[in-house]
Amino acid sequence: MSTASIGVTLGVEEEYVLLDARSGLAVPSAAKVEAAAGLEATLGSGELDRELLQAQIEVATPVCRDLEQVAAHLTRLRRAVRRAAVRGGCVAAASGAAPLASGTVVPVTPTRRYKDMHTEAARLVDEQLICGMHVHVAVPSRCLGAGALARLRPWLAVLVALGANSPFWDAKDTGFASWRTVVFGRWPASGAPPFAPDAEQYEQRVQELLSTGVIPDRRQLYWQARLSEAYPTLEVRAPDVQITVDSAVTLAGLIRGLVVTGLDETRDGLLAPNPPAGVLTAAGWHAARHGISDVLVDPRSGKPAPATQVAEALYDHTVCALRQFGDHDQVAEGLHRILKEGTGADQQRAAARNGFPALMDLITKRTADEDPIHARQNG
Repeated sequence: MSTASIGVTLGVEEEYVLLDARSGLAVPSAAKVEAAAGLEATLGSGELDRELLQAQIEVATPVCRDLEQVAAHLTRLRRAVRRAAVRGGCVAAASGAAPLASGTVVPVTPTRRYKDMHTEAARLVDEQLICGMHVHVAVPSRCLGAGALARLRPWLAVLVALGANSPFWDAKDTGFASWRTVVFGRWPASGAPPFAPDAEQYEQRVQELLSTGVIPDRRQLYWQARLSEAYPTLEVRAPDVQITVDSAVTLAGLIRGLVVTGLDETRDGLLAPNPPAGVLTAAGWHAARHGISDVLVDPRSGKPAPATQVAEALYDHTVCALRQFGDHDQVAEGLHRILKEGTGADQQRAAARNGFPALMDLITKRTADEDPIHARQNG
C-alpha cells in the first residue's frame, strides 16, 4: 500500500423518494420538504438538494476522513430529512424504487435541464422514481483516477448485488433485487463505463459519445462509475440507496477500498483487466436480477460462483486498503451482516409478507433510526 493512499477522503450522496404516509404513493412534495428543511438547524448549506422529479430529495455529506464521520453525517442528514418530510406532509423512504406507482405522473423539478430531458424522453423520465447511493472518493489526478476506474470496472456488478434495495414496482414484486438498475439502464450511457486506463483515453471515450449528439452533456454520462466533472473524485453510483446507515457505511468502505486499490495498482503499473463489455453487461443484469440470492459472475474468472464467495473475494481484493484506513474489521462485520441478513431487497420482501404497512415502516422509519455502528459502540 502506497503511503500516498493514506488520508484519502470520501463523501456520500443519498437520494430518497417522498411518499404519502397513508397510500404509499409518490407525492410531488420536494419544494415543501426543501422549505421545511430550512428550519433544520442540523442541516448545513448545500447538504440537501432537489432531484429530477418533484418526489425526490438528495442529501450529500461533507468531505469525510473516515467511516465514523460518514456514519455520523448520514445519521444526522437522515433524521433531518425525516423531520422535514413530516412537516412537508409526507415521508421520506430509503428505497431504490418507489414501491407503488400511480396513474398520476410526478412532475419534473422546474429547471431548464430537467424540462429538456422530459421533452426528449418523457416516459423514461416519468419512471425515474428511483434512488441511488453515490460515493465520491478523492483521487490525486484524473490520470490516476482513470486508472483506478478501469481497475474497478469488473467489480461493479458485485456492488449492484450487495446494494440491491428495489424489488417492488407498481405494487408488484418485479422478480429483480434491483429494479432501479434496470430502469436506470435504459439511458444511452449507463451500466459499466467503457474501458479507458488513462485520462486521455477516458476523455476520448467521452468525446466520442458527445459527438453523436445523443448525449447532450457530461452530466448524462450515467455510468455506474465515472470521473466527477465537479470534484477531484472518482464517483461510484452502482448501489441502490440503503435502508440503514450501517449498510451504506459498509458499501462506502468497500468502494473506497476498491478505488485506493486501483490507485495503487495504477501507480505500480499493473495491467488493468479488460473483460468484454458483453460480459460486464450480463454480470450486471444477473446481479440486478438476483442480488446475493444466487451465483454471481466472479470478476477474476468471468465464471459463475456462489455470491458469498464472490463477495468475500471483493473483500480480499480490497483488504490491504481497508487495513490502511483501519476499516477492515468494521467492513468485514458489515459485509457479514449483509450476507447473513440479506440485502435491502431481501428485507423488503420479508417485510411485505406482513403487509404493505410493514414494508412502509421498514423503508421510512428505519431510514432515520439510530446509527447501529454508534449504538454498538455506546452499548
